[in-house]
Amino acid sequence: MARWRDGAMARRGGPVARWRGGPVARWPGGPVARWPGGAVARWPGGPVAWWRGGAVARWPHGPGGLRALADAHCSVALDPTLDARTRPSTFGPTLGPDPRPEAMNVFDTIHARRSIKQFTDRPVTRDEILKLLEAAVQAPNHRMTEPWRFYVLGPGARRAYGAALGARKGKRVEDPEAATAVVEKVAATHEALPAMLAVAITLDENPEIREEDYAAAWMAIQNLSLAAHAIGLGAHLKTGAVMDDPRAREAVGVPEGERILATIELGEPASVPEGRTRRSAAELTTWVA
Repeated sequence: MARWRDGAMARRGGPVARWRGGPVARWPGGPVARWPGGAVARWPGGPVAWWRGGAVARWPHGPGGLRALADAHCSVALDPTLDARTRPSTFGPTLGPDPRPEAMNVFDTIHARRSIKQFTDRPVTRDEILKLLEAAVQAPNHRMTEPWRFYVLGPGARRAYGAALGARKGKRVEDPEAATAVVEKVAATHEALPAMLAVAITLDENPEIREEDYAAAWMAIQNLSLAAHAIGLGAHLKTGAVMDDPRAREAVGVPEGERILATIELGEPASVPEGRTRRSAAELTTWVA
């Protein structure tokens, strides 16, 4: 066990390292690691871990499965039970020690993700939402236009958006009383959601850039969806003509010059549907010589 407090660290059986102000700390038999207020630490046999304001980083691929958990004193523990060759790794800021025994491998996350339509009553915290948004903005983005804009809707905004969607659904109902009931039901359902986001993009005058920005924003949405699954939340993406409805746009608060691409409902899953059968990638792939 190693613990660093007040900028110093002592490792059992190893040297004392001090990195306040950004000096170098060297582990026995390992390369140099620097922590100058958010730089990079690289461990022998392991990937790069980023430290940003005391974030959590894990090195299950490192020597002996080194795991660092940021707490009030930033402690590091060596976990000999982790296989240095096969365990996944997690990077970046977290909300504290991960309650799960293992971090989730990115391939596991991709294959296990589902669209979640039923949520528990547990609220989604502001910190959780910010964590997901930080994952979203790491998406590839040609020219670094950063076109994405995120809107976190509170209960009133969710209800107003639901009313706009319900009004569109209500148009298909002939009986006026029943149509009003549809509007109220959809509005109430949205208001009761644990959390809801809208994702928009800025509209560039250049059609080529606009197309690239559209693609980048959807990669950001995928990042967010996978990150939600990785921290135990469920996400349900929704698109459609309602995104251009003036009432929906007003509910979200998007200005002129932005286009809403999707809304994302978030929460702790109350149930998880079975995955649908998909065609093998091999069936859809052409190898060109």
